[in-house]
Amino acid sequence: MSEMDAHLLIVDDDERIRDLLKKFLMRSGFLVTSARDAAHARRVLSGLDFDMIVLDVMMPGEDGVSLTRALRETHSTPILLLTAKGETEHRIAGLEAGADDYLAKPFEPKELLLRINAILRRMPETPAQDTAAKILNLGPIRYDIERGEMWQGEDPVRLTATESQLMKIFSAQPGEAISRAKLVEDLGRDKGQAQERAVDVQITRLRRKLEQDPKQPRYLQTVRGAGYMLAPD
Repeated sequence: MSEMDAHLLIVDDDERIRDLLKKFLMRSGFLVTSARDAAHARRVLSGLDFDMIVLDVMMPGEDGVSLTRALRETHSTPILLLTAKGETEHRIAGLEAGADDYLAKPFEPKELLLRINAILRRMPETPAQDTAAKILNLGPIRYDIERGEMWQGEDPVRLTATESQLMKIFSAQPGEAISRAKLVEDLGRDKGQAQERAVDVQITRLRRKLEQDPKQPRYLQTVRGAGYMLAPD
């Protein structure tokens, strides 16, 4: 995996810093999700896997060191802590809790980028590739194949049971057209034109959740004479 494929989680209670980091890292080629505190981060982590977490130490409620210690019980994801200048005890506590590195505030964005890339280069190649293969990127939408969950930024996209089934069918064959008749069969419906028209309706609804312009679909395409095709980035 190159660093540019990595998905980062930024956790900071300062909205200004959070937004600046997100914009900078996205311009640097990363996929970035943000969380405003530890509780928010836990909710995001329950639905998505990340290649790295950039975590502020001083936050209201649960602090970054405590969250790091808790995450290390179930996650091996690299963690970079952001600490205030002079907080030596927090840096030591963070490293003892399982953090991979720390960076003192204020810092130059370029130094943060160098630290992130250095940590990612140390990660094993194969597991990173396996993780990346489980996420389909559809513009601002991310679909977790293994969990069957869809996200837009920090927010889950709620799917109906049929929409979930359709996403599982399409994500198993990205870039391949699937006929309406085959979709009806895979959905476990009776054969016939009525059910094929019902699939068309479900596709229209699903496009509203996937596409910026559902009338000109980019990701859930109609392939003339062949059916429908999911075309991830």
